[in-house]
Amino acid sequence: MEINEFSNKMKFYGEKISLKFNEKQLNKFYLYMNLLIEWNEKINLTAITEPDEIIIKHFIDSLTIEKYIEENSTLADIGTGAGFPGIPLKIYRDDINIKLIDSLNKRINFLNEVIEKLELKNINTVHSRIEDFGKNKKNREKFDFATARAVANMSTLAEYLLPVVKVGGKCICMKGNVIEEELNNSKNAINILGGKVLKIDKFNLPDTDIERNIIIIEKEKNTPNKYPRKAGIPSKEPL
Repeated sequence: MEINEFSNKMKFYGEKISLKFNEKQLNKFYLYMNLLIEWNEKINLTAITEPDEIIIKHFIDSLTIEKYIEENSTLADIGTGAGFPGIPLKIYRDDINIKLIDSLNKRINFLNEVIEKLELKNINTVHSRIEDFGKNKKNREKFDFATARAVANMSTLAEYLLPVVKVGGKCICMKGNVIEEELNNSKNAINILGGKVLKIDKFNLPDTDIERNIIIIEKEKNTPNKYPRKAGIPSKEPL
């Protein structure tokens, strides 16, 4: 896809979620897309490789949470994979200080190249299991926001996200269309870990029938020290 066509589509879909892009941002998104397609031929980063789908299902989808993030905040993007939602957020919102956490070193190498080529500042990668990241005192209860997209069920996700967020901070959980049962089953976990569900926003991605749910969890009290549990346990034995 040529950059003019790409830019027009980004502008069109951006307006649908009340965002406007400048030329510098569009150039960075375009470079990011091409790096993603190029690297995906070497390592498995994403099943979504068509430019039109990358625009909607990766870039626009990632940016749907931009409105929840306060100015000059710190954000942990847990299990970021190919950089979603963290890198699109950084391209659009230069004020946010972002950490991208992923357990696979190949993906970290890709993310580091994206950060370098796009000349992004105040965004770093961390090669770590999230359980280990959340146990580390340097990270524990240090972030204003934590987010994750398509990483785990809500109970497990709460154990990944809440330990790294400050009291008064928020977790932004990006989920698909069926969440009622999952959310119901996670109430105990969220409570144990010090959080409460603040709001749930349900919508469709622009011009699609793809349903999304954004669950905002506010952290009301410190997470007990024993959480997160050892690597692998939160996913095998959700609270």
